[in-house]
Order: sequence, then structure tokens, then C-alpha cells
Amino acid sequence: MGTPGTPDGGRDELFDRLRGELTTEQVNIAAQLDELEETGGSSGFSDEGFADTAQVSAEQGESRMLAAELRRELDDVEAAIARLAEGNYGSCVVCGAVIPDERLEAMPATKWCIEHATV
Repeated sequence: MGTPGTPDGGRDELFDRLRGELTTEQVNIAAQLDELEETGGSSGFSDEGFADTAQVSAEQGESRMLAAELRRELDDVEAAIARLAEGNYGSCVVCGAVIPDERLEAMPATKWCIEHATV
């Protein structure tokens, strides 16, 4: 991370704010995963007395897909937090180009510049 007057030009404040946002997101995603795992991916339904077991199966499948997506999001957030700690946050992991502040603000966990995000 740079200091004012360096090529990174005062990104410290932005990175500090984004670190807070990423940490909050990490906690929220982890809580959602915990809640999903507590229900066993069953959405609170059991087959006993439930007329449409296909519906239960579909909802369990949706819960598993949601859990997988949440795990991917959590991995991305944790990787961004690690890049912040390592000092290479805000640079594309493919080419090393500086990721614009606007992109980081919109997608704090991003690891790619625009060019490599679309490849």
C-alpha cells in the first residue's frame, strides 16, 4: 500500500475502509453458512408428513448450492483479506496492474483487473 505522493497515491484510507467491509462480509457469510449447516441443508423440512418429497429434495439441493456459493464467496473474501495483509491488495493477480479504486469499491474481493475479469 502506498502513501500520499506515491504511485498508489493515498490508497491507505480506501484499503482500511475496504478491510473493514471485507471483515464484516466475512463474518456475515460465515454466519449464513453456520445457519445453513445447522439446518442440515433441509430448510427445516422433513419427509415425515410432508406430501411432496420432491419439493423437499429440491429445497435440499438449493440449500447445498447456496452453501457452495457462500463457501466460494467466503474464500474470495478471505483471499482479499490475505492480500491486504501481504501488501498486494489492489493489484491484478494475473498481470499485476493496479485495479482502479472504483472497481475495488464496487467489488472489494475482486482479484482481477477489468481485462482479466472478462477472460
